[in-house]
Amino acid sequence: MTDWLYSPIVKDHFTNPRNVLYEGVETFPCDGQGQTGNIKCGDQMMMLLRIEDDIIKDIRWKTYGCASAIASTSMLSETVKGMHIRDAYNIKPEDLVKKLGGLPENKIHCSVLGDKALRAAIDNYLERHDRAGELKIEAKIICACLEITDKDIETAFQAGARDWEALQAATKIGTSCGSCKDKALELLHELSHIYGTDKD
Repeated sequence: MTDWLYSPIVKDHFTNPRNVLYEGVETFPCDGQGQTGNIKCGDQMMMLLRIEDDIIKDIRWKTYGCASAIASTSMLSETVKGMHIRDAYNIKPEDLVKKLGGLPENKIHCSVLGDKALRAAIDNYLERHDRAGELKIEAKIICACLEITDKDIETAFQAGARDWEALQAATKIGTSCGSCKDKALELLHELSHIYGTDKD
C-alpha cells in the first residue's frame, strides 16, 4: 500500500467537505454565481454566494474534480464566510495550500479553480448591482526583466500560445535572463487545466 500523499487537513476536507451544494436536497437562493474550469479535463467548479452589505454570509459550491480541488474549495468556503468581498476577491491559491498543510507539487494547479469561481461569483454579484468591474485582481509579475504579468500570459494562452516557444513568440518572455521559465511553464500548466486543454 502506498503512503497517503496528503496532509490530515486535506484528508478531512476531502472526506468531509464543507458547504457543498446538494442539489435536490436544499435550495440556495444566491446573490452571485460563478463557474470556471472545463469538464473536458475533468475539473469544473461552480460557486454560489449569499451576500449582505458586501459581506459573504453563506456559500455553496460543487465540483467535478480531484481530492485537491475538493479540499482546497472546502477550505476556501470556510475561509471567506464573514469576509468582505474585497478581501475574498484577493485570496490566492497559495494561501489555501498553506492552510491545508500543503499539496503534492503536481496537484497545486487544482487549487486555482475555487478562487477563480469565487471571483466569478463576486463579479456576478457586482454586475447584478450595476457595479461591474469594481474589483480587480492585482497582476503578478512573472518576467521581471520585461515586466510580463500572469495576465499577459493568460491573454497569450487564450490566443493560442500553449507551449514555451509559442509563449516566447507572443510575449518575448525569457529572452533576457530566462529565470522566469519555470514559473511561466507552471502557469501554462494551470491554464491548460482551467481551460480544458490539459491532455493529462
